[in-house]
This record gives sequence, structure tokens and C-alpha cells, in this order.
Amino acid sequence: MFKQNSHIPLIIPSYEPDERLIELLKRLTNSGYDNIIIVNDGSSEEYSHFFEDAKNNYNCTVIRHFINLGKGRALKTAFNYCLSKDPDLIGCVTADSDGQHTSSDIASVMEALIKEPENLILGCRDFSNGNIPKKSYFGNTLTRQVCRFLCGVNVSDTQTGLRGIPKAFMADLLDTAGERFEFETRMLIESKNNFPITEIPIETIYDSKENHQTHFDPVKDSIRIYKIFGGEFAKFIVSSLSSSVLDLVLFALFCKIFNSLYAGIYITLATVSARVLSATYNYIINYAFVFKSKENRSLALFKYASLAIVQMSLSALFVTLLVTAFSNTPEVVIKIIVDTILFFISYYIQREIVFNRKK
Repeated sequence: MFKQNSHIPLIIPSYEPDERLIELLKRLTNSGYDNIIIVNDGSSEEYSHFFEDAKNNYNCTVIRHFINLGKGRALKTAFNYCLSKDPDLIGCVTADSDGQHTSSDIASVMEALIKEPENLILGCRDFSNGNIPKKSYFGNTLTRQVCRFLCGVNVSDTQTGLRGIPKAFMADLLDTAGERFEFETRMLIESKNNFPITEIPIETIYDSKENHQTHFDPVKDSIRIYKIFGGEFAKFIVSSLSSSVLDLVLFALFCKIFNSLYAGIYITLATVSARVLSATYNYIINYAFVFKSKENRSLALFKYASLAIVQMSLSALFVTLLVTAFSNTPEVVIKIIVDTILFFISYYIQREIVFNRKK
């Protein structure tokens, strides 16, 4: 029998549950759990007996939303309750009410949180076996790859609801955006700043390969999740494009200012002056708005300038080499290809190295 730590509550958000919630509570009670918090996320009255059963027969604390506000809001409601109630709180474990998580897996995540109370613990399913519904396999695989490239978070199961969350992170998450399923994705992105991720293997359980019941809307909720991934990258694109436009405008302006000088001199002055100002603008925008960096400004500026010099040098080098190797291909086409590749590399380096977001 597992002895639960009294300062690590188990949180179960639930919307219009079925008998699987009660079966889970039976297993948890038999395993020694006595600090369970259930959030009734606006379920209609016909489901009230499940929550009454949980409260009266399994000694659960039940918190109710009057209307359905979403899984993210349900979790934040429970976080606030736990943080307010227990000053010695270590953290919490979250689990789903649909029977996907066993009591032994919940215990494993809780034990991992006790050992590593500053880490975000993820109970991760194995998606390599054949027991996964196709839409779940495809969705998790795609989300995992997008999350790794666009957000720099590399985990094997981005959609797991079984998580161990440290107290400090619970407090940070109270004002994190996201009210529905996308909140769990934002949690992964936010953890990157200050809370290392530990993965714990868990059982992969579904009712059937094709008919697993879920309140996840494959269209609306997927859009919410992928908007998170694309947000920062979209801002980076806008920042880069606006910097390029500014560079061209400033170049034209400086050409008029310096045109009384020799051609070679005024073009060089115009090019350098425009590039310095547009790069400064790009640095400020990326630091403050795109990556929301916590890095020392002087150090970030030094790294940004170094990256810009290296990127410009590599562009010139590879364009020259490829133009020589493929003499029949227009120089502009080659430059577009090279600079596009360097653009994606630059995004990754700026996100991971130049504009550090750790507090």
C-alpha cells in the first residue's frame, strides 16, 4: 500500500464523468490515498451523483465551477485552493478522471516529486506500441515534434495529464494564459525557464483503439494548442520582416543624405548606418517582445551582435560556394535558399542561447 505524502494532494479535474472516475477513486483509496481534490468543471446536474459519491464515500474535496470553464481553469482553481490551504505544500500531482492512469503510476509520479521537488514530473506513455488510437498517436507525434522545434521543449508525451508539479511552479502557473487543454502545453513551455522536466514511464491505457471517449475537441483544442506553438515564431517572423523593411527605408534615406560623397563611400556609409540601426531595432524587439528575455542586456547584445556577424559571414560564404558549384542557378535563388536555412538556425540560437529566459 502506498503512503501518500500529506503535503502533495492529488488533483483530478473532471467534466461530466462516468463510472471510470469512481473506479479510479476505489483503486486510489485502496492504495492509501486520502488527500484527493476533484474539480467539478461545470458538469450538468445528471452527473452530480458521481461527485456526491466522491465526497461522501471516498472523502474527496470537491470544488465546483458553476459553468464549464475548461481543464486549464479547473487546474488553476485547484492550485489556488492548495496553495491557500497548506503553507507546507510540496507540490501536487494531477491525474485525469477517464481511467487512463493507474494508482501505481500516480504513486510513481508522486514519489518522483518527493525526490525532485523542484522538477516538473511527467508520467509519459509509450507511443511505440500498437495499443494507441490512431488520432492520439498522430496528434502526440506531431505535437511533440512541433514543440521541440518551435519551443525547445523535448518530451516524449506532450499531452499527458499525469504530472507532478512543484509548489513554486503551481504559483507561477496561476497567471499563465490558457483555460482549456492548451494550458497543459503552456505548462511545458513555462517549465523550460526554471523547472527541469523528469519523465516517468507509465502504462498506456485506452478503452479501445478507436473509441476512447474524451472531451478533447480535435479541431478547437488543436487550434488553441498550435496557436501557442506558432505565436513566438510568428512574432519572430514579423520582427525580422519589419527589420528588413526598416533597413531598406533607412538605406534609401542615408543614400540621399550622403550622396554628395563619392559613390563607393556614400553607399558604404548608408549600408552600415542602416544596418546598425535596423539591427538595434531588431535586438530590442526580440529581447523585449519576441523572447521576453531575462538575460543581462549587455550580454544579450554581445551574443546577438556575434550571431549577426557569423550569420552574415556564413551567408556570404555559402552563397559564393554554391554559385560556383551551380553556375546555371541564379544568385538570387541560391541566396534565398541559404538565407532561409540560416533564418531557422538563427531563430533556434536566439531562443536557446542569445535571449535566455531563465529568471
